Amino acid sequence: MQAEINIGTFGHVDHGKTTLTKALTGKWTDTHSEELKRGISIRLGYADVSVYYCEKCNEYSNLEKCKCGKETEFRRRISFVDSPGHETLMTTAIAASSIIDGALFLIAASESCPQPQTAEHLMILNAIGIKNIIIIQTKIDLVSKSRAIEHKNEIENFIKGSVAENAPIIPVLATHGINIESIFEVIEEKIPTPKRDVLAAPRFYVSRSFDVNKPGTEIAKLHGGVFGGSLIQGMLKIGDEVELRPGLQKNTFLEPIKFKIVSLHSEADKLEQAHPGGLIAIGTLLDPSITKSDMFVGAVIGHPGKLPPVVDVINVKYVLLERKDIENLPFRQTESIVINAHTATGIGVIANLAKGIATIKLKRPICIDKGSKIALSRRIGHRWRLCGCGTIS
Repeated sequence: MQAEINIGTFGHVDHGKTTLTKALTGKWTDTHSEELKRGISIRLGYADVSVYYCEKCNEYSNLEKCKCGKETEFRRRISFVDSPGHETLMTTAIAASSIIDGALFLIAASESCPQPQTAEHLMILNAIGIKNIIIIQTKIDLVSKSRAIEHKNEIENFIKGSVAENAPIIPVLATHGINIESIFEVIEEKIPTPKRDVLAAPRFYVSRSFDVNKPGTEIAKLHGGVFGGSLIQGMLKIGDEVELRPGLQKNTFLEPIKFKIVSLHSEADKLEQAHPGGLIAIGTLLDPSITKSDMFVGAVIGHPGKLPPVVDVINVKYVLLERKDIENLPFRQTESIVINAHTATGIGVIANLAKGIATIKLKRPICIDKGSKIALSRRIGHRWRLCGCGTIS
């Protein structure tokens, strides 16, 4: 069964995003050795869950059989996208925002609101235009009741004037599964499944690419490279001939990679065809050495000749963000800039500025349509900081 929607988790580092994802889905999404060693999310994590409803208890959960003993009614399947909160990994969080339909915005009661990445993640949601937001007040066991109420007031003041202004605020204790049912209930009420264009030419945004073979696997048992991500429109099925752009570097140009889809998966479930919504994996017969280690994050997959153009120069109609924590000066010609467009992250240089439009020369081409929303970051001190947003013109 394939998920219908993607819901992202956002918030400051160590505010409990991965722990909440585990409480909702039963899956711990930090799986890489460096993530486990450092105790933080570095790459996007994914976990699916089915939502059920018990008519007798009037309660939502992830249980096929309610705690009262009654069989529950299946409602829909959801993919959660767990994004990193650490400031040095903000581009990964921005990439997550481009493939989600709604957001769980976590704010820990144990710290004053807002923390630095709490503010930056809200700016991302504002910049990308994510409006289906639920605020989760975490770690309420670490404070008194009066402080939890005071902290809730801090949250309400913080979100005034933003896309999250009218978002519900749910207090939870994820480590003990307390109030998790309320999250499922509000998700069902506040984050509808969007209408998808299944008749359009398929467009798949790559957010991960893998070599799934273990070291020492026999040649006869090797699996081809795998791409993970989201299908934004259209349908894909096993046997489809597709291409990936921008592709591989060949001499002085990028050559699209053409291949046949040999398998489709939604987590452990095998699919015959994939529709928009949720996170899926595409199995191929490509050499896994070229897909390993997320080599193709930011690429786009679709039918040959039906994908957006590959460009290394983009014109961006932009708006600078108002920031209280840094001096966000007007752009300068020749200034280096980081752009985030769908799941692609690229570095470029501002070649020209004219009437709110920046011409940016990218170091590596991207596959993108006109009208696509992008986020812009600039180097301030030793870090890249979110500074603006815009659309490709």
